[in-house]
Amino acid sequence: MSAFTTAISTCLSKYVTFSGRARRPEYWWFVLFVVIGGILLSLVDGALFGADAETGVDRQPLSSLFSLAMFLPMLAAGWRRLHDTGRPGWYLLLPMVVSLAMVLAMMMGVMVFSAAEQAGSDPDALRAPALAFGIGGMIVAGILQLVLTVLMIWWLSRPTQEEQNQYGPVPPLQA
Repeated sequence: MSAFTTAISTCLSKYVTFSGRARRPEYWWFVLFVVIGGILLSLVDGALFGADAETGVDRQPLSSLFSLAMFLPMLAAGWRRLHDTGRPGWYLLLPMVVSLAMVLAMMMGVMVFSAAEQAGSDPDALRAPALAFGIGGMIVAGILQLVLTVLMIWWLSRPTQEEQNQYGPVPPLQA
């Protein structure tokens, strides 16, 4: 078997295995499979289902199901890949946490300014601070998101620790 098919079968057989380690080729070949699968299924979706006549939005049931089915194996493979570099797997969640925090902060901002408006504050006077907080918060969160994403890619591309670490023995080389 090629490295590509071996990586796919390994990652799918370890669908929700978050323990152990995954070598760099295993992870990146699986990422390539998921990207290619998503693109191909998007093309099939476009050919079979087209766009909604009323909204013009493409219908993507096959690629959506594929993405949903691949979420846990991608997370598990990335988790094991970080283990292979000597890092905790939960670091993989950091960009998602920033996104969630940004959404919650935006919701809280809307609630606070809405409550201030309900309490009798002048809506025109609230517009400038709301805009400043909103744009400022999105810029800070966007920069943090970018930094974390680049850091994550860097960590996922680091070489295997060639000795046993706290996450297990060195994974075997795959042909």
